Amino acid sequence: MKIGIIGATGMLGKPVTQALVQAGFPVRIIARNVPEAQALFPKSEVVFGDLQQPDSLVTALAGCTVTYLSLSVKQTEKPTDFHTETDGLRHLLAAAKTAGVTRIAYLSSIVMRYQGMNGFDWWVFRLKQEAVALIKASGLDYSIFYPSNFMETMLTTQRMGPLVLVVGTSPVKPWFIAAHDYGRQVVRALQRVRAGEPQEYVIQGPEPVTQLDAARRLVRVYKKANLQVVAVVPTLLRLGRLFSPQADYGWHIGEALNRYPETFEAQRTWEELGKPATTIELFAESVN
Repeated sequence: MKIGIIGATGMLGKPVTQALVQAGFPVRIIARNVPEAQALFPKSEVVFGDLQQPDSLVTALAGCTVTYLSLSVKQTEKPTDFHTETDGLRHLLAAAKTAGVTRIAYLSSIVMRYQGMNGFDWWVFRLKQEAVALIKASGLDYSIFYPSNFMETMLTTQRMGPLVLVVGTSPVKPWFIAAHDYGRQVVRALQRVRAGEPQEYVIQGPEPVTQLDAARRLVRVYKKANLQVVAVVPTLLRLGRLFSPQADYGWHIGEALNRYPETFEAQRTWEELGKPATTIELFAESVN
């Protein structure tokens, strides 16, 4: 089973790719920037492919049985832009069928379920829901993963210099997951696939914890920099939405994370793919 990977150099794609390589899967990394991807994965096959260039995808996917997709919507992206998770996905699905790919593995989201709750409507979540629908309607086998919050976001998208930003002080407790634990679960899922059988897994970490407590626990252990947690008042982000796409994105994702009533749904995932063991403290120590 050769796996073609799109998004291998990203924050969440890299640990999955590493896990697949370490598990012995033949991997082909499909990237727009081949030198960058080759530098990250010097022992892996890397070829050019661009979701905005459909012709490049057929060649890139030739010989692959599975395509793993780690896509995202950028904070600066606009509703009228080209979107990898819908426009690019359509190109990818057509190329996959031509190239002989039989299964699509896709990183989705659990919090996108908040779309439509409490009057919430966000074009980003509409895209993510459309992506799942496109995959399921493609006629290809699929493995779709619906993760809770990733611990890595506290040190990337939530970090601004020495500050880790949290929107509000919601009592909601997501089940934070470390990306390398998720990567191992992807490996186990693909090791157990059978032709004609779809897979869907909710991905949750070992314990529920509020956004604010998660950030505080992280900074207590993190040693690379002296970080401070700041709870941003949601009203400030809401006011900034008219002037900044990042503020608009931050308000929407913060609203969804703070209000989506996440419950534990990963029992079957743990039974079949293994229980994650990385706590927030262990994650912080691993990146020190």
